[in-house]
Amino acid sequence: MSVFERTVLMGDPAHFSVQGGANPHTRDRFGRKRHVDRARAIAQWQRLRDTLRDLGVRVLVVPPDPAQPGLVYPANAGFQSEVDAEKPLTEKTFYLANLLPTRAGEKRHYKALLRREGFHTAKLDPRFRMEGEADFFPVAGHYLLTFGGIERQRFVPALAWPPWRRIYGFRTDRRIQPLLEAIVAPTPVIPIELTQEAHYHGDTVLCAFGKGRRFLLAYRQGLTSEGWSRLEDLCGDDLLPLSEPDAAHYAANSFSLANRAEPLLVMPAGISERLQAEVRERGVTPFPVDVSEFLKKGGGSVKCMIGDLGPVGAEDLSEAPEA
Repeated sequence: MSVFERTVLMGDPAHFSVQGGANPHTRDRFGRKRHVDRARAIAQWQRLRDTLRDLGVRVLVVPPDPAQPGLVYPANAGFQSEVDAEKPLTEKTFYLANLLPTRAGEKRHYKALLRREGFHTAKLDPRFRMEGEADFFPVAGHYLLTFGGIERQRFVPALAWPPWRRIYGFRTDRRIQPLLEAIVAPTPVIPIELTQEAHYHGDTVLCAFGKGRRFLLAYRQGLTSEGWSRLEDLCGDDLLPLSEPDAAHYAANSFSLANRAEPLLVMPAGISERLQAEVRERGVTPFPVDVSEFLKKGGGSVKCMIGDLGPVGAEDLSEAPEA
């Protein structure tokens, strides 16, 4: 009988920096790109990696590339079909994401590592931007597809100081929904529109956790009223609204480990004790880890740094590459 281990991608942070400056966290109020404290970032990355390993997660490390600093955020690499199912890799497919232009070069790195480790990969229609499990993930027997307006990123005049502002937009095009529905059928896909550029991916405002991904952390102000109503209909009392401070700490950017006797939720350090208590009340243990350098400078926290490959049979993988 196969022994399945939760397996994830993490990207070696040796070259982590702000290159494209493609979300509001990466720039200061004047639009200048932020400077990364790389030593601090590497120490935080190693702590997250070691924490996951201590929790029984197998970590596959994406080798660094100085031209692709965004490799540290492999939640955008794509998404694994039937991510929670204990099936051989031959019965699953990893769909590679269509990333924004400044990160498009990452795709070949993800594909090379996954193919080397025995994963079957496939491409999505290149006409549609789609940034992986950051915007497409299971919740309570459904899939959520989060999306927003795709913009050409640019500076525009503003009646303020400084007298300009940057347009960032969002990362996934809703028009890809029929293609995704065909992949995950018969599981329903629920579209949810995002509203705040600082929360440019769905996994920065929403996090499903607990057995069967039953519970959902959600930041109401980051969604349209229609999207919020859909989540209320789907989750009912299992919907946990996030406070403004917890949302700003990217509390929703957490990684759920539910396929175990004691479900866990690896969360960003700095979230409120009240939120941690609410998670515990639902039979899940919060596990805070400090990855603040990645949020403050790159706009990604715990979940952004993890690409979830689901449970993988131990015999299906070779030795994982190390950083």
